[in-house]
Amino acid sequence: MKKGPFSCGFIVGCALTLYGSYADGAGVAIMEQSVKGLGTAFAGGAAAAEDAATIFFNPAGLSRLSGSQAVAGMHLLLPTARFSNEGSSHLAGQPLGGGDGGDPGSAILIPNFYYGHKLNDRFSAGLGVFSPFGLSTTYDSGWVGRYHAVKSELLNFNINPAVAYRVTEKLSLGAGINAQYLKAELSNAIDFGTIFAALGAPGAAPQMNDGFVTFEGDSWSWGYNVGALYEFSGDTRAGIAYRSRIDHKLNGDAHFSGVPSLNPTGRFVDSGITSDVTLPDSLSASIWHNLSKEVAVMADVTWTNWSTIEELRIRLDNPAESDAVLTLQWEDTFRYSVGAVYMPGTWTFRAGAAYDESPVPDAAHATPRVPDSDRIWLAAGVGYKISDSISVNTGYSHLFFRDAAIRKTAAGEDQFRGGLSGSYESGVDVVSAEVTWELK
Repeated sequence: MKKGPFSCGFIVGCALTLYGSYADGAGVAIMEQSVKGLGTAFAGGAAAAEDAATIFFNPAGLSRLSGSQAVAGMHLLLPTARFSNEGSSHLAGQPLGGGDGGDPGSAILIPNFYYGHKLNDRFSAGLGVFSPFGLSTTYDSGWVGRYHAVKSELLNFNINPAVAYRVTEKLSLGAGINAQYLKAELSNAIDFGTIFAALGAPGAAPQMNDGFVTFEGDSWSWGYNVGALYEFSGDTRAGIAYRSRIDHKLNGDAHFSGVPSLNPTGRFVDSGITSDVTLPDSLSASIWHNLSKEVAVMADVTWTNWSTIEELRIRLDNPAESDAVLTLQWEDTFRYSVGAVYMPGTWTFRAGAAYDESPVPDAAHATPRVPDSDRIWLAAGVGYKISDSISVNTGYSHLFFRDAAIRKTAAGEDQFRGGLSGSYESGVDVVSAEVTWELK
């Protein structure tokens, strides 16, 4: 009977996590790994150890669990993003044609599942299934920035077994292995009119002979996470946790469509592709303190090594084709959060706020594939204990994004993409719910 929630939840979690994701954390990070955590804007994540979701935030926290516990959560993300064109121009100087692209965001469900089990007084073990990174943006095919991006989708699926060891009554250590699947699909229009006109092809006219390219690739790779939890007293504990970077080598295909029949090059034909992607490592430090039996406060600082992503380079097997390159030069970021929990009996109330930095260094390195900027989180949550073994939690957060500017010039890698210039107004609402099943 104890195996029931584990086996069923694992299968459901594996299936649902593949559906899709939208990055609402900085860069392409997905913060929604716990509904309880969402309620406090993930403050105190590495020290909270309230349930089996600690596998993601700090595996050492498994030592605080008793018996067996399964946690299944679902997060509904409702993003909005609006681009305003501000003088985007072709390399010859005339305006780029096209609309503002519509709203590239769409409603997305993100599930996660965790299971923890206390083996004995010293050892605990568990398994997490979640998506730590993701991206999903789709613009109208004829928008002004179509040569830069139309569809950008990053699907990420992570399986994380973990163990914890209680070294002393105060100190616990934990570690986990991460088997991670990454799938990417990127598409954009190609201005064949400008490219072929530059080659002297008859009848070619800038912005009048658009084609299309779609890159698809996937990869399996692995990494690890480690953590430590120190309980100064029954009321105060601190945690530190590290998740490793994961190096992916994606293999896949490039598909071209709408290529003019008179092609004076050996380029723009379907081909195999490869691309190296390093998803960043991160380090979190958190503290949790009970002011009383009913009130607790917590805080967290998380550093993410986004500088591992300097560029996106896609290499095509076709020897006549040059690499497709997007220079990003992302910078490392910090995320700061504070929160509080009120626990009057069977009910639990949570609130929190966070400031989340963007890795985008400036408007010249911004990209419509990831319309990112600094953001502020305001969050709240409510939990209710139905019985000794079952409890439910809900959470809500709104993300306020700083207006983000893009200032591309029609030169270098963007020569034929055009000088995209404009700004974004963005926001995200997150609604989450989870069920926790404890088997003592």
